[in-house]
Amino acid sequence: MWHLTPRPTRRPTRILLTLLAVAALAAACASGGASVPLDRQSAGDDTLGGFQPPAEGPVATAGPADGSGDDSAARDETLVVKTGTLDLEVKDFDASLARARTAIIGLGGYISGSQMAFDGDRPYASITYRIPAARWDDALVALKGLATKVVGEQTQAVEVTSAVIDLDARIDNLRATERSLQAIMAKATKIPDILEVQSQLSNVRGQIEQLVAERDHLKDQAAYGTMTVGWTIPLVAVTQAQQGWDPAKTVDEAVAQLVQLGQGLFSIAIWFAIVGLPLLIVGLVLLGIALVAARRLGFGRRPPVEPQAGGTVQA
Repeated sequence: MWHLTPRPTRRPTRILLTLLAVAALAAACASGGASVPLDRQSAGDDTLGGFQPPAEGPVATAGPADGSGDDSAARDETLVVKTGTLDLEVKDFDASLARARTAIIGLGGYISGSQMAFDGDRPYASITYRIPAARWDDALVALKGLATKVVGEQTQAVEVTSAVIDLDARIDNLRATERSLQAIMAKATKIPDILEVQSQLSNVRGQIEQLVAERDHLKDQAAYGTMTVGWTIPLVAVTQAQQGWDPAKTVDEAVAQLVQLGQGLFSIAIWFAIVGLPLLIVGLVLLGIALVAARRLGFGRRPPVEPQAGGTVQA
């Protein structure tokens, strides 16, 4: 006779995994909306990306799992993302581009992109420079010093310090969750428990990698400002006078005007032949009939002259 032996319950393990899943879910919620647009960052903004710091005291978080040490000194630094555009006219196009490249490299920057085109015989180049934040003003002075005329200038600075601190806090919380999951993984003995913990670990590690990438991108943008410069040469007076004048276009417009005038006159002739001429003929016929009738009725005749007494009537 078979005796059914009750399976050992896994209730304690399941409760522990449930609590751990809730903790991971809370960390995931804290990391929600981690992508923080730069246009939402401003000095003193403590509610970036949906993260609200506690009202009392700093958040106590564990150090990084990789043992990288305390980075509080780096968090105290102000991080500002600088961007700008310049439109410059230069006398010597190629020489100015070469001097600008040398100046930016000398300041510790580099060229991240370039584009060149021609407007007739007039060259134009758009070059993007990455400039160390500490040398931003020096780079502006150097670039504008190469120009004969500054056609346009625009710069913008956006502080992202609080955004980086927000991302660091989320990363620390997720790393603490990761260490807890790793501890449970080391004690798990059943395959379903191991698979469940492994799934939680994969999710947490993916969030950590995403937040680290976003934080590093913000730090890179703050470390190197982005300046896009448009280079061109002055417009020659003769070229400027000729610009917008096209003889062929003028001839076409004159011919078109003549054709429109001829069409108008021809349209008038057609209307007159079809409508005006019959009306004129009918009007002349009616006028002739009226004149004939008037003559027959005696309208317009002179009254007869009566002879005067004692005299003769002269014709």
